[in-house]
Amino acid sequence: MLYDAYEVQRSFLAGASRMASMGAGWLNNPANLFGYGSMGPIVAASLDVFAHASAPRGRPEFGIDEVQVGNKVFAVEEDVAVRLPFGQLKHFRKVGLDKPGPKLLIVAPMSGHFATLLRGTVERMLPKHDVYITDWRDAKMVPLEEGNFDLDDYVDYLIAFLERVGPGAHMLAVCQPSVPAFAAVALMNADKHPATPKTLTMMGGPIDTRRAPTAVNTLATERPHAWFQRNVIATVPMIYPGAGRKVYPGFLQLAGFMTMNLGSHLVSHWEMFKHLVVGDDESADATRDFYDEYRSVADLDSDFYLQTVDVVFQRHLLPKGEYVHRGRLVDPKTITRTALLAVEGERDDISGVGQTRAALDLATKLPEAKKQYLLAKGVGHYGIFNGRKWREKIAPVVEGFIAQA
Repeated sequence: MLYDAYEVQRSFLAGASRMASMGAGWLNNPANLFGYGSMGPIVAASLDVFAHASAPRGRPEFGIDEVQVGNKVFAVEEDVAVRLPFGQLKHFRKVGLDKPGPKLLIVAPMSGHFATLLRGTVERMLPKHDVYITDWRDAKMVPLEEGNFDLDDYVDYLIAFLERVGPGAHMLAVCQPSVPAFAAVALMNADKHPATPKTLTMMGGPIDTRRAPTAVNTLATERPHAWFQRNVIATVPMIYPGAGRKVYPGFLQLAGFMTMNLGSHLVSHWEMFKHLVVGDDESADATRDFYDEYRSVADLDSDFYLQTVDVVFQRHLLPKGEYVHRGRLVDPKTITRTALLAVEGERDDISGVGQTRAALDLATKLPEAKKQYLLAKGVGHYGIFNGRKWREKIAPVVEGFIAQA
């Protein structure tokens, strides 16, 4: 019923959004005399903001068509290197460049947003690296006959992707995938797997959520596991290919993130309104582009979501040395070959300071020379992997870490 009610509301708002967009366009038309009145720009801006806030979103595109390497500009083509039921491995191929740089697998979070949330991460790393990214599918689009997807499958997918990328690769995990990426590295080190990555960079990841717990961590621990099963799991409606699949809906995740910082989001839309009133379309477009991406959400298979809540946020199995992958203990002490970099944001309200750094403490057999830590001053969760501070302060550290491996 929850998902069906959401779809009814979404359909209603989609129609209202189109009407508001038409109204804003009518008022902004130079031939419309009503638009020149004192209230014309205000009403047009109000309709524009409402139309944008209520419009339905689809899967965004990366839209990276070219990259500058040195003094030359190369075309970029997106190739699918591996296609699996719940995700694919996307390769950003620099056409005509013989030496594209070290191979880098960027692991996008499966946390309600699409991999395009890391567009800025890809753009910054692409000039010096041969970049691949995990492009996870929206669970409501995966037919039931494809089976389910859980945390164990996530680890298996990462190993399969690393095998395709090949030996000598580097891996960068943003937020949630720090845990399965760390687990995959531990298993591959133990097996002396030829595709074991040379480095693993973890950015704002919940390795040990007992350290500096945030509101997100508190929400997961103050309620029993059965509460999540009863209250946040829904059934995909018949209108989607994954009809009948149990999922954690992306719209619930988005609602949670929005309410955590509701004041900031309201201020952003107020600023967008003021920019539109005075005709500052460029500033308004910056806000519009951010929310076009931020509000594009995907569903998660219920098995993955519930297992993550249980293993990572409630029982803390990885830092306690009790995390088991398909009957096999994941032992961080087996990490002896893969260098580790932990990056945290001083103002991160999703993964508190110390949660990612815990990975360095767990890898007790890894030489200290292969461990590195960066605390990004004045940076929140999103700023770790996007924006000016990411480009100018954090990315150079990641590049240097990879280059030294």
